[in-house]
Amino acid sequence: MTAFATIRADNPGLFTLSGTNTYVVGAGGAWVVDPGPALPAHLDAVAAEAERRGGAAGILVTHDHADHVEAVAALAERLGGPPVHAARYPADVVLAGGERIGPFDVVATPGHAPDHVAFVAGGVAFAGDAVLGEGSVFVAPDPGALRGYLDGLARLRALGLRAIAPGHGPLVTDPDARLDAYVAHRLERERRLVAALAAGRRTAGALLDAAWSDVPAALRPAAAITLAAHLDKLDEEGRLPAGVERPRWDGAGSLG
Repeated sequence: MTAFATIRADNPGLFTLSGTNTYVVGAGGAWVVDPGPALPAHLDAVAAEAERRGGAAGILVTHDHADHVEAVAALAERLGGPPVHAARYPADVVLAGGERIGPFDVVATPGHAPDHVAFVAGGVAFAGDAVLGEGSVFVAPDPGALRGYLDGLARLRALGLRAIAPGHGPLVTDPDARLDAYVAHRLERERRLVAALAAGRRTAGALLDAAWSDVPAALRPAAAITLAAHLDKLDEEGRLPAGVERPRWDGAGSLG
Protein backbone atom coordinates (compact mmCIF):
# COMPACT_ATOMS: atom_id res chain seq x y z
CA MET A 1 0.00 0.00 0.00
CA THR A 2 1.24 3.48 -0.84
CA ALA A 3 2.70 5.27 2.19
CA PHE A 4 0.84 8.45 3.09
CA ALA A 5 0.07 10.74 6.00
CA THR A 6 -3.42 11.97 6.84
CA ILE A 7 -3.71 15.51 8.17
CA ARG A 8 -7.23 16.38 9.30
CA ALA A 9 -8.26 20.03 9.32
CA ASP A 10 -9.94 21.44 12.38
CA ASN A 11 -13.17 22.24 10.55
CA PRO A 12 -15.67 19.69 11.87
CA GLY A 13 -19.28 20.10 10.86
CA LEU A 14 -22.45 18.54 9.58
CA PHE A 15 -21.03 18.05 6.09
CA THR A 16 -17.30 17.85 6.89
CA LEU A 17 -17.77 15.23 9.65
CA SER A 18 -14.63 15.29 11.81
CA GLY A 19 -12.90 17.66 9.36
CA THR A 20 -11.45 17.73 5.86
CA ASN A 21 -8.70 15.21 5.20
CA THR A 22 -5.52 16.28 3.43
CA TYR A 23 -3.16 13.54 2.31
CA VAL A 24 0.59 13.78 1.79
CA VAL A 25 1.60 10.80 -0.33
CA GLY A 26 5.02 9.30 -1.02
CA ALA A 27 8.47 10.69 -0.34
CA GLY A 28 11.41 12.22 -2.19
CA GLY A 29 8.92 14.49 -3.86
CA ALA A 30 5.58 13.97 -2.14
CA TRP A 31 2.14 14.68 -3.52
CA VAL A 32 -0.45 16.68 -1.58
CA VAL A 33 -4.05 15.63 -2.20
CA ASP A 34 -6.65 18.30 -1.34
CA PRO A 35 -4.78 20.96 0.67
CA GLY A 36 -8.00 21.73 2.56
CA PRO A 37 -9.28 24.88 4.26
CA ALA A 38 -7.10 27.96 4.74
CA LEU A 39 -6.54 27.43 8.46
CA PRO A 40 -3.02 28.50 9.55
CA ALA A 41 -2.43 25.47 11.78
CA HIS A 42 -3.58 23.10 9.04
CA LEU A 43 -1.41 24.81 6.43
CA ASP A 44 1.59 24.60 8.77
CA ALA A 45 1.03 20.90 9.39
CA VAL A 46 0.63 20.02 5.70
CA ALA A 47 3.68 22.05 4.66
CA ALA A 48 5.79 20.52 7.43
CA GLU A 49 4.79 16.98 6.43
CA ALA A 50 5.56 17.65 2.76
CA GLU A 51 8.94 19.14 3.64
CA ARG A 52 9.69 16.18 5.93
CA ARG A 53 9.08 13.92 2.95
CA GLY A 54 11.50 15.81 0.71
CA GLY A 55 9.29 18.55 -0.68
CA ALA A 56 6.28 18.47 -2.97
CA ALA A 57 6.20 17.08 -6.49
CA GLY A 58 2.67 18.37 -7.02
CA ILE A 59 -0.70 19.28 -5.59
CA LEU A 60 -3.75 17.24 -6.57
CA VAL A 61 -7.34 18.47 -6.27
CA THR A 62 -10.26 16.02 -6.25
CA HIS A 63 -12.85 18.82 -6.66
CA ASP A 64 -13.06 22.53 -6.11
CA HIS A 65 -15.32 22.81 -3.06
CA ALA A 66 -13.91 25.39 -0.67
CA ASP A 67 -13.10 23.05 2.18
CA HIS A 68 -10.76 21.15 -0.14
CA VAL A 69 -9.07 23.99 -2.03
CA GLU A 70 -8.91 27.14 0.10
CA ALA A 71 -5.30 26.39 1.07
CA VAL A 72 -4.04 25.55 -2.45
CA ALA A 73 -2.47 28.92 -3.32
CA ALA A 74 -0.86 29.46 0.08
CA LEU A 75 0.48 25.92 0.20
CA ALA A 76 1.91 26.12 -3.31
CA GLU A 77 3.72 29.31 -2.34
CA ARG A 78 5.06 27.74 0.85
CA LEU A 79 6.34 24.69 -1.02
CA GLY A 80 8.06 26.56 -3.85
CA GLY A 81 5.38 26.39 -6.52
CA PRO A 82 4.74 22.70 -7.27
CA PRO A 83 2.28 22.25 -10.14
CA VAL A 84 -1.41 22.09 -9.31
CA HIS A 85 -3.47 19.36 -10.99
CA ALA A 86 -7.27 19.77 -11.10
CA ALA A 87 -10.27 19.43 -13.38
CA ARG A 88 -11.98 22.79 -12.76
CA TYR A 89 -9.99 24.63 -10.11
CA PRO A 90 -7.35 26.89 -11.75
CA ALA A 91 -4.49 24.50 -12.44
CA ASP A 92 -1.16 24.05 -14.15
CA VAL A 93 -2.35 20.66 -15.41
CA VAL A 94 -6.05 20.27 -16.28
CA LEU A 95 -7.49 16.83 -15.64
CA ALA A 96 -10.44 15.00 -17.17
CA GLY A 97 -9.92 11.44 -15.93
CA GLY A 98 -7.79 8.75 -17.52
CA GLU A 99 -4.45 10.51 -17.03
CA ARG A 100 -1.36 9.16 -15.30
CA ILE A 101 0.17 11.74 -12.93
CA GLY A 102 3.28 10.58 -11.11
CA PRO A 103 2.27 7.36 -9.32
CA PHE A 104 -1.45 8.09 -9.69
CA ASP A 105 -4.12 7.01 -12.11
CA VAL A 106 -6.79 9.71 -12.39
CA VAL A 107 -10.33 8.31 -12.28
CA ALA A 108 -13.35 10.43 -13.21
CA THR A 109 -15.86 10.29 -10.36
CA PRO A 110 -18.44 13.02 -11.07
CA GLY A 111 -21.66 13.36 -9.14
CA HIS A 112 -20.88 15.12 -5.88
CA ALA A 113 -19.39 17.78 -8.14
CA PRO A 114 -19.08 17.80 -11.95
CA ASP A 115 -15.29 18.20 -11.76
CA HIS A 116 -14.73 15.39 -9.28
CA VAL A 117 -11.85 12.97 -9.83
CA ALA A 118 -10.13 10.39 -7.63
CA PHE A 119 -6.41 9.58 -7.52
CA VAL A 120 -5.38 5.92 -7.27
CA ALA A 121 -1.91 4.70 -6.36
CA GLY A 122 -0.69 1.49 -4.77
CA GLY A 123 -4.20 0.14 -4.34
CA VAL A 124 -5.41 3.23 -2.48
CA ALA A 125 -8.04 5.59 -3.92
CA PHE A 126 -7.79 9.14 -2.64
CA ALA A 127 -11.46 9.66 -3.28
CA GLY A 128 -12.34 13.15 -2.06
CA ASP A 129 -16.09 13.32 -1.51
CA ALA A 130 -17.00 10.54 -3.93
CA VAL A 131 -16.81 8.18 -0.93
CA LEU A 132 -16.83 9.19 2.72
CA GLY A 133 -15.43 7.41 5.74
CA GLU A 134 -18.95 7.24 7.14
CA GLY A 135 -22.41 8.01 5.80
CA SER A 136 -23.30 8.85 2.22
CA VAL A 137 -22.63 11.84 -0.02
CA PHE A 138 -25.02 14.21 -1.75
CA VAL A 139 -25.11 14.19 -5.54
CA ALA A 140 -25.43 17.66 -7.06
CA PRO A 141 -27.92 18.07 -9.93
CA ASP A 142 -26.11 18.35 -13.25
CA PRO A 143 -26.82 16.74 -16.63
CA GLY A 144 -26.08 13.05 -16.16
CA ALA A 145 -24.84 13.58 -12.59
CA LEU A 146 -26.33 10.53 -10.91
CA ARG A 147 -25.56 8.21 -13.81
CA GLY A 148 -22.03 9.63 -13.82
CA TYR A 149 -21.74 9.05 -10.09
CA LEU A 150 -22.77 5.40 -10.36
CA ASP A 151 -20.37 4.94 -13.29
CA GLY A 152 -17.54 6.45 -11.22
CA LEU A 153 -18.25 4.08 -8.34
CA ALA A 154 -18.15 1.19 -10.82
CA ARG A 155 -14.76 2.37 -12.11
CA LEU A 156 -13.38 2.36 -8.58
CA ARG A 157 -14.95 -1.04 -7.86
CA ALA A 158 -13.21 -2.56 -10.90
CA LEU A 159 -9.75 -1.59 -9.64
CA GLY A 160 -9.46 -4.14 -6.82
CA LEU A 161 -8.66 -1.45 -4.27
CA ARG A 162 -7.06 -2.17 -0.91
CA ALA A 163 -8.33 0.99 0.76
CA ILE A 164 -10.15 4.26 0.17
CA ALA A 165 -8.77 7.46 1.68
CA PRO A 166 -11.88 9.68 1.87
CA GLY A 167 -12.20 13.44 1.97
CA HIS A 168 -13.91 13.18 5.36
CA GLY A 169 -13.95 10.49 8.00
CA PRO A 170 -11.72 7.46 8.67
CA LEU A 171 -9.87 5.28 6.18
CA VAL A 172 -12.12 2.76 4.43
CA THR A 173 -10.46 -0.65 4.72
CA ASP A 174 -13.26 -2.65 3.07
CA PRO A 175 -13.46 -0.72 -0.23
CA ASP A 176 -15.40 -3.25 -2.30
CA ALA A 177 -18.06 -3.65 0.39
CA ARG A 178 -18.33 0.13 0.83
CA LEU A 179 -18.65 0.74 -2.91
CA ASP A 180 -21.28 -1.99 -3.24
CA ALA A 181 -23.17 -0.46 -0.32
CA TYR A 182 -23.03 2.99 -1.93
CA VAL A 183 -24.52 1.68 -5.16
CA ALA A 184 -27.18 -0.29 -3.27
CA HIS A 185 -28.04 2.81 -1.24
CA ARG A 186 -28.60 4.94 -4.33
CA LEU A 187 -30.69 2.21 -6.00
CA GLU A 188 -32.81 1.82 -2.86
CA ARG A 189 -33.45 5.57 -2.81
CA GLU A 190 -34.50 5.30 -6.45
CA ARG A 191 -36.82 2.38 -5.68
CA ARG A 192 -38.52 4.34 -2.89
CA LEU A 193 -38.77 7.43 -5.07
CA VAL A 194 -40.35 5.51 -7.96
CA ALA A 195 -42.85 3.96 -5.54
CA ALA A 196 -43.75 7.40 -4.18
CA LEU A 197 -44.29 8.72 -7.71
CA ALA A 198 -46.43 5.70 -8.55
CA ALA A 199 -48.53 6.49 -5.47
CA GLY A 200 -49.20 9.96 -6.88
CA ARG A 201 -46.79 12.08 -4.84
CA ARG A 202 -45.60 15.06 -6.81
CA THR A 203 -44.28 17.74 -4.45
CA ALA A 204 -40.64 17.81 -3.37
CA GLY A 205 -41.66 17.68 0.27
CA ALA A 206 -43.86 14.64 -0.19
CA LEU A 207 -41.17 12.84 -2.17
CA LEU A 208 -38.58 13.57 0.51
CA ASP A 209 -40.98 12.32 3.18
CA ALA A 210 -41.41 9.06 1.28
CA ALA A 211 -37.92 8.30 -0.03
CA TRP A 212 -35.73 10.08 2.52
CA SER A 213 -37.86 9.55 5.64
CA ASP A 214 -34.82 8.35 7.61
CA VAL A 215 -32.80 11.54 7.03
CA PRO A 216 -32.37 13.87 10.05
CA ALA A 217 -33.97 17.30 9.69
CA ALA A 218 -30.55 18.98 9.58
CA LEU A 219 -29.64 16.96 6.47
CA ARG A 220 -32.94 17.47 4.64
CA PRO A 221 -31.56 20.31 2.46
CA ALA A 222 -28.74 18.01 1.28
CA ALA A 223 -31.30 15.26 0.67
CA ALA A 224 -33.29 17.69 -1.46
CA ILE A 225 -30.21 18.29 -3.60
CA THR A 226 -29.85 14.57 -4.19
CA LEU A 227 -33.60 14.24 -4.82
CA ALA A 228 -33.19 16.68 -7.70
CA ALA A 229 -30.38 14.53 -9.13
CA HIS A 230 -32.56 11.41 -8.84
CA LEU A 231 -35.42 13.17 -10.61
CA ASP A 232 -33.02 14.21 -13.38
CA LYS A 233 -31.97 10.57 -13.84
CA LEU A 234 -35.57 9.39 -14.08
CA ASP A 235 -36.27 12.17 -16.58
CA GLU A 236 -33.23 11.25 -18.67
CA GLU A 237 -34.51 7.65 -18.74
CA GLY A 238 -38.06 8.67 -19.67
CA ARG A 239 -39.45 7.48 -16.33
CA LEU A 240 -40.48 10.77 -14.72
CA PRO A 241 -44.22 11.50 -14.63
CA ALA A 242 -45.51 14.95 -15.54
CA GLY A 243 -46.11 17.57 -12.92
CA VAL A 244 -43.34 16.68 -10.49
CA GLU A 245 -41.97 19.55 -8.41
CA ARG A 246 -38.18 19.73 -8.48
CA PRO A 247 -36.11 21.32 -5.73
CA ARG A 248 -34.47 24.42 -7.14
CA TRP A 249 -30.69 24.22 -7.17
CA ASP A 250 -28.58 27.26 -8.03
CA GLY A 251 -25.41 25.26 -8.68
CA ALA A 252 -23.51 27.07 -5.94
CA GLY A 253 -24.65 25.21 -2.89
CA SER A 254 -28.02 26.84 -2.21
CA LEU A 255 -31.53 25.50 -2.50
CA GLY A 256 -34.45 27.73 -3.38
